[in-house]
Amino acid sequence: MEIVYTYSHLGGEEILMVRYPDLNDEINDIITSIQNPGRNKVSKEKTMVGKRLYSPGEINRLFKEAFGEKDWYELKDYFDIELPNYPHTIKNAYKQCDFFKGDVLIEVQFGKYAFMFYDLAKFQYFFNMGKIKLGVEIVPCHLLHKQMSTGVSYGEQLVYDLERLSKNFPSVPVKIILIDMPIESDDYNEEERIEMLNVRKEIEKMLLSWKK
Repeated sequence: MEIVYTYSHLGGEEILMVRYPDLNDEINDIITSIQNPGRNKVSKEKTMVGKRLYSPGEINRLFKEAFGEKDWYELKDYFDIELPNYPHTIKNAYKQCDFFKGDVLIEVQFGKYAFMFYDLAKFQYFFNMGKIKLGVEIVPCHLLHKQMSTGVSYGEQLVYDLERLSKNFPSVPVKIILIDMPIESDDYNEEERIEMLNVRKEIEKMLLSWKK
């Protein structure tokens, strides 16, 4: 898959590049190693009946396999929920994130927008617990989102909202990565996608020069 845009919240991208350069390279390599799985989902939605779409579940599976091969593992923390002046206790509740390695926590999210925002809350939870130093959220860009079912959101909305929150939430460094299918593997919105990738390549050059 292609990385088309990155957003650095509270220095998340810079921290990843400087303090965890091997993990940063590994994350990028894993993303670009994911090939186009094909449009294997036939829509039953009224507005897209019969249209062939990308399956979020299949893409998630590919990411799970790729990160697993590099020894990234699920992070889960169990706890009991007890509320003030409330007699009911909920045993063995938990917070879980997809991939964890060397102080870095990753969520790959192809779900509804509320789940993207909840991922940020989970990053905050594990950061407050002292288990991570930063989070990475991998999400589809808007053009890829349009090739999937309507339940899938897109990363541009997440970045837009974080900008409007003026860095107040979350208070943990986060890098957000917007991804798309390899440009040569599907021709939807081809001109716009090529332009996005060209801009991204220029930014990568600047980042590499800054890193040196």
